[in-house]
Amino acid sequence: MKIATFNINGIKARLETFTSWLESAQPDVVLCQEIKSVDEAFPRQPIEDLGYNVETHGQKGFNGVAIVSKLPLEDISRGLPGDDSDEQARWIEATVVGDHTAVRLCGLYLPNGNPVDFDADGQPIRDGKYGYKLDWMDRLHARAKVLMAEEMPALMGGDYNIIPQSEDAANPKAWEKDALFLPTSRQAFRAILNEGFTEAFRARTQAPGHYSFWDYQANSWERNNGIRIDHFLLTPQCADLMTDCWIERDVRAMTKPSDHVPVWIELDA
Repeated sequence: MKIATFNINGIKARLETFTSWLESAQPDVVLCQEIKSVDEAFPRQPIEDLGYNVETHGQKGFNGVAIVSKLPLEDISRGLPGDDSDEQARWIEATVVGDHTAVRLCGLYLPNGNPVDFDADGQPIRDGKYGYKLDWMDRLHARAKVLMAEEMPALMGGDYNIIPQSEDAANPKAWEKDALFLPTSRQAFRAILNEGFTEAFRARTQAPGHYSFWDYQANSWERNNGIRIDHFLLTPQCADLMTDCWIERDVRAMTKPSDHVPVWIELDA
């Protein structure tokens, strides 16, 4: 079972890029972020014509997540539990059944968190957009505990907007005051990992210099000034099924690309 996470950065703006990639890459499942479309306006037909099922959790103009799957999607859930007042579309879940086992898929688009305000001692203040990011991560942690307790193959994949360590940025100093790389952000990410999850890419590749995002500005792609912020976290039952994980870097060189590229996981499921 080949599963990709892909922040498409606007499905309508990049529909041709996305469908061309689907045709060539042939993923079984894609967890999409930043679809930037309400559910009823999502361009389903061209994707369904390629043999995919589509489930969305959309929002007008920004955010929005989706699952695109050759396999039937069951037990679909939308919205991260823990805050009924949260109107931002950032979480979608479904179960797929492979040849050998069922896998619970959780697609997420974690808040960016910028700008960050700092107190007189230079410590980040937990309010505004940064407060929302940390609160969202607390809810993610709670959901992660439930997934772990259920003891089934499950993964949480998507754009985490977290640079886990210095090796995941071409220029880590440039990110020191950014919400993606602040110690409090990385600590919240590690707290989830410490529940027993496997960070799929780092389980396969330890070397620096591997990125999943390059800004459109300042020739970031041409200079390889990237960061790695798109991740898969696997329960132990899912990690036991993993046969590979990689970043499809060359997609960034396509015509009209997203600023992210797909990250892939392969499961013996």
